[in-house]
Amino acid sequence: MSLLSLLKSKSVRPTIAPVPAAKPVITGPDLAQIQSTAREIILEAKDEAIRIKDQAVKDAKARFEEIELQAKSLTQKQQEMARQEHEVARAKLNLEDEQKKAEKMGQDLVGKQEELVKKLEKIASLTTDEAREILLTEVRKKSTAQIAKTIKEAEEKAKTESDDLAKEILVDAMRAGATDYVAEFTVSTVAIPDEETKGRIIGKEGRNIRVFEKVSGVDISMDETPGEIRLSSFNSVRREIARVALTRLIKDGRIQPARIEEYLEHARLDVERIMFQEGEKLCHAVGVYNLPREIIAMLGKFKFRSSYGQNMIAHTLEETRIGIRLAQEVKANVDTVRLGCLLHDIGKVVDDVEGSHVELGVNFLKKFNLPVAVVDAVEQHHEDKEFTSKESVLVYIADAISGSRPGARHENVEDYIKRLNRLEEIANGHEGVAESYAIQAGRELRVVVTPEKINDDQLPILASAIKDEIQNSLTYPGTVKVTVVRETRAIDVAK
Repeated sequence: MSLLSLLKSKSVRPTIAPVPAAKPVITGPDLAQIQSTAREIILEAKDEAIRIKDQAVKDAKARFEEIELQAKSLTQKQQEMARQEHEVARAKLNLEDEQKKAEKMGQDLVGKQEELVKKLEKIASLTTDEAREILLTEVRKKSTAQIAKTIKEAEEKAKTESDDLAKEILVDAMRAGATDYVAEFTVSTVAIPDEETKGRIIGKEGRNIRVFEKVSGVDISMDETPGEIRLSSFNSVRREIARVALTRLIKDGRIQPARIEEYLEHARLDVERIMFQEGEKLCHAVGVYNLPREIIAMLGKFKFRSSYGQNMIAHTLEETRIGIRLAQEVKANVDTVRLGCLLHDIGKVVDDVEGSHVELGVNFLKKFNLPVAVVDAVEQHHEDKEFTSKESVLVYIADAISGSRPGARHENVEDYIKRLNRLEEIANGHEGVAESYAIQAGRELRVVVTPEKINDDQLPILASAIKDEIQNSLTYPGTVKVTVVRETRAIDVAK
């Protein structure tokens, strides 16, 4: 039977085992290349092992040498410490010997001193206490005369040099107060290019100018000087806001009520920003930092405020530097004087209430929990109240130096004298007034009445009448305090 027929037979079921996959057999050039690569890898590994071994041997040798050097250095240090300990011990022994010798010499000296004292007492027939008292008495006699002479010479020298020294201190302080700040005198005028612009500012039936005056709070005058507009207001900040806004409106050319209000608001924000920056600059120039923002903003108003033609920033900067130098000279509290000088005139820019600038400044500063000494210096810088510290006196002196030096203020002396005389004339014109005195640079009018003509009930009436007449007939800075005095005396003579 053939194999084919056997397979086809139903009775025979041959079992066919799976033939395993034959492994690839590498022959020829590939086998040689692999063997060559293997040999190269083995050789490289051997070379790397030898190199690592050599490097390890070198590192170990270097480490061993380093350890040997450290051991040698440690040995030398131990030897040096042992030598130093030996020297210290020897020096200690020598010191103990010297100390014993000194103690023995001291005991010998005490014995000799006692022996000499006994001999002196025996020769002078006096005890030690008696001799000491006699000697001190003689020394006192000579010293008393010498001390009196020294004191007298010192007093004479002080009298001679005190004026010169005071002048020297003041001159040095004024030199320190010299400033390169250029005083800005705000001239509230705005130039207009032509009559057409002038007409647009006025507006139809004066509508624009009325809105501008109402919103800005300033008065506008166009007829006094050709080619320019004058802005007038007692509030210098309002005047500056109006000047900035009007200048910008003229450049824009579109002048109407809505734009007027818009430009005035923008100008107000710009001027407030400028004032705050000027306040910061002033504070930093005199070395003051971390003041409340409200105080800094108020100080910035000094840029647009002047007193008798003297710019407030220039005056404050100069006066503060003078005060600081004076405080350094007399060993006063420099920080108190610094703040007192910086803030002394802040009441001049408080616009929302009435009163003297001293009262307004004190009330404003009390809101910010400033040191009492600083507020007192502000309150006393015009001698409205008695001085409570030397710092207050120094603030007063610095203010007087800065305000009264030649060229500081522009008020005519003749006008100043006329105003003082006029104050006294107003008071003397009232019935019952005996004498009157304008004091405190015209800030106070002291009136003395005849007690027989004016009784106590009439004093308030007289003071009010004088006050009203001053307000109606005089122009003056700040306020004028009217004080009426009635004095009665009872005199008798014992015979």
